[in-house]
Amino acid sequence: MDWLERTATLRQWTKGGARAPHKPLLFLYALSRFQQDADGELVYSAVEEDLKRLLAEYGPPNRTTPAYPFHHLISDGVWEVRTDHGPGSPGSAVRELRAAGAAGRLAPELRAALRREPSLLGRMARVLLDQHFPPSLHGELCEATGLELEPAETGWSSPARRRRDRRMRELVLTAYEYQCAFCGYDGRLGAVPVGLEAAHVRWWAFGGPDDVDNGLCLCSLHHKLFDKGVLGVGDGHHILVSQHFVGRSPTAQEHVIALAGRPLIGPQPGVRPVATHHRSWHTSQVFHGNPRPGAPLPRTRSRGGSHNRPQVSPRTPTG
Repeated sequence: MDWLERTATLRQWTKGGARAPHKPLLFLYALSRFQQDADGELVYSAVEEDLKRLLAEYGPPNRTTPAYPFHHLISDGVWEVRTDHGPGSPGSAVRELRAAGAAGRLAPELRAALRREPSLLGRMARVLLDQHFPPSLHGELCEATGLELEPAETGWSSPARRRRDRRMRELVLTAYEYQCAFCGYDGRLGAVPVGLEAAHVRWWAFGGPDDVDNGLCLCSLHHKLFDKGVLGVGDGHHILVSQHFVGRSPTAQEHVIALAGRPLIGPQPGVRPVATHHRSWHTSQVFHGNPRPGAPLPRTRSRGGSHNRPQVSPRTPTG
């Protein structure tokens, strides 16, 4: 049995590029727990809050109960559930799972394979990370689930697996003239840019192409916040800041909250801006909650006296 292939082909609800990382998150969590205790079980009532936190932080804006993957992962042949009454899941209802004392763990054949070949666990985990999350989140996802992985390649490839275009980073950074599209940061160490990254708007794991109109040049901080759904790009290519984000320090106010409603910096003339369908995907699948209203621009003084410049604020994004 090819466990890597099975890991790469989990059955998920898909429609219009929607994210459904519920099974992958449970699977990553289960692999982590196997690392810690190969004979242990995950009692639903005991791990429910952990799984809720993972779904809230790394799932799409529309929330789903962790009971759904706890029950449905069985159909992929990598997971089993038993209750106080014997083998088998009582269903995907939260009350039923709690009342029946439902407990899950990796399927017996998979547990045996992981004992025979310990390195298989890391390769499976990396397949899950590569296929469902952007690279900027891999490290913290491992920390959040408790996974300990070696910094190595997966050692697995599929004939249908897409190859990244190594030129994308240079093309995107050039298009935005080596400055963050959100804050304008343009740091260099000698002639080499530092802390600048090419961010996919529609994630590569979800069919996002390695094209300039699917990219943004972002500093490391804003790339992470963009991939976490704190920041987005709305109509008119204005910056969205989630109302769910809270930051009281002057730094958070200046570097995040004050971005609300500002226009993107770049790209340079003659380069296609972020395509509408990629922006819409990010808004519906990654951005969390509603955007904050744009802050009013400062007052300016003209020869005829002082007046207020019009407020710039994002329109409600589509998609």
